[in-house]
Amino acid sequence: MRKMDRFRVVVMIFCLSLVALTFLPSAKADDWDRKTTVTFNVPVEVPGVGAQTLPAGTYVFKIFDSLSDRHIVQISNQAEDHVYTTILAIPNYRLKPTDKTVMTFHERAEGQPEAIRAWFYPGRQWGEEFVYPKSRAIELAKVTNEVVLATPVELAAVPVEALKTAPVVAVKPSGEEVQVAEVVELPPEVAAAKPVEVATAETLPQTASPLPLVGLIGLLSLGAGFTLWGFSKRAV
Repeated sequence: MRKMDRFRVVVMIFCLSLVALTFLPSAKADDWDRKTTVTFNVPVEVPGVGAQTLPAGTYVFKIFDSLSDRHIVQISNQAEDHVYTTILAIPNYRLKPTDKTVMTFHERAEGQPEAIRAWFYPGRQWGEEFVYPKSRAIELAKVTNEVVLATPVELAAVPVEALKTAPVVAVKPSGEEVQVAEVVELPPEVAAAKPVEVATAETLPQTASPLPLVGLIGLLSLGAGFTLWGFSKRAV
């Protein structure tokens, strides 16, 4: 290999390392907050702080905070300069992830907006099961004949931080409270081990960073460069 060819190889490796350093962290950003743009062609009822019915249109869903065993989800307009609602949610499990965003709803009578139930991000088995104020959850349970997640806390009257510790229950159409596990499906191995205490338990977020990998790429690139430089010196 000629000296000029070796020099070009070293430059190419160095450039590839810079590209990895620049783009790898940004590629992980949307995966962390699960930012998703969704278009509804019909009105949709959403719970949370400032609960309301969203008219047909385009909205952005993303995780506001993932430091507890339930997640806090915010829905904003497409420009992300106005937050419509902040929703209390807890993890829900599905057996087969898909490569597309999936939204599930509590079915309603014809002419009434469907009430959003859960949001699954592409490629993930864990989704977000939304929690309604208890009075509204009982109404939905009666209309849909389903068990609905609820909290006795008045969501509109508490700060977002308080959602992390708000108690969560599940209510039947009769108003009777039942185990949250009747609404939220746990992974088989977790369900067989012990029930999850969704009201108070906390788990650490996944904090793995791509930076060590980028550092390793950089070191390998430098090593390759010095090796080729050494060969070129011997050749001369």
